[in-house]
Amino acid sequence: MEKVIQTNHAPVAIGPYSQAIRKNNMLFVSGQLGIEPATGNFVEGGVKEQTKQVFKNIRAILSAAGYAMTDIVKTTVFLTDMTDFAVVNEIYSLQFEGDFPARSAVAVKTLPKNGLVEIEIIAVK
Repeated sequence: MEKVIQTNHAPVAIGPYSQAIRKNNMLFVSGQLGIEPATGNFVEGGVKEQTKQVFKNIRAILSAAGYAMTDIVKTTVFLTDMTDFAVVNEIYSLQFEGDFPARSAVAVKTLPKNGLVEIEIIAVK
């Protein structure tokens, strides 16, 4: 069974995609930027603040789908500047209890709306 997940507590999709798709026991969450859902704008500050907002958005989508951070098995982190890797890691490491999910981190030229960091996840129940 496939279900589209949509919540107003995370930014609306800025293109032709869903916030997340649940397929059987797996949840695929589209890349999240550091955008505040209420304003549609990036949070004030830099990569640290954007990373914190990314995880707020991820949590909102997980919650809407009936999942939790502990259900995340894989993340992909996209950075426009690898010198931000340590700062993102600092915030990232505080988001999980116990074992960390598998992860990839990739440097990209640009992100939508000129974001500094984007994270997508896969969760399994």
